[in-house]
Amino acid sequence: MKTILSSETMDIPDNVIIKVKAKLIEAEGPRGKLCRDFKHLNLDFQLIKDESGKRKLKVEAWFGSRKTSAAIRTALSHVENLITGVTKGYRTKMRFVYAHFPINASITNGNKGIEIRNFLGEKKVRKLHMLEGVSILRTQKDELVLDGKDIELVSRSAALINQKCHVKNKDIRKFLDGIYVSEKGTIAEED
Repeated sequence: MKTILSSETMDIPDNVIIKVKAKLIEAEGPRGKLCRDFKHLNLDFQLIKDESGKRKLKVEAWFGSRKTSAAIRTALSHVENLITGVTKGYRTKMRFVYAHFPINASITNGNKGIEIRNFLGEKKVRKLHMLEGVSILRTQKDELVLDGKDIELVSRSAALINQKCHVKNKDIRKFLDGIYVSEKGTIAEED
């Protein structure tokens, strides 16, 4: 069954500028600029003002199936992530887990890369570059902090670090060594 018109709106904070141009949404805030393309979705985006003068983003789907109607909420969630990124920024914390051989990590390339040594006592040096706009810091002895404004790039960088430390040819129930995500949040609420 098709719904004739399904729509949802969301508020835009005062310190964020949102531009809509043919399903390309750009958010600009104190931390910089982020852009996202929604051309694959069959939705209409428009900026409106309500009676009290507050700016809102309206997303509509005409004659949409159940899937298209569900995509409205998804698109709004993505835009919310853009807004949070340009206002607060995203932070992911990772912890080193080891039983015997202490994992040794050094930050290289001006907080843009990491080299992991002595993982399970191996001589191999695991080198990794962070994705665009993601910086990495070492806070405590066994903790890494990844900061950035794009939630997807920060999460993907964390996933790449995690995947670099997979245990091969051993019982993974016993060998739990690795670098794991311990906490996800925003930069602003911790400062």
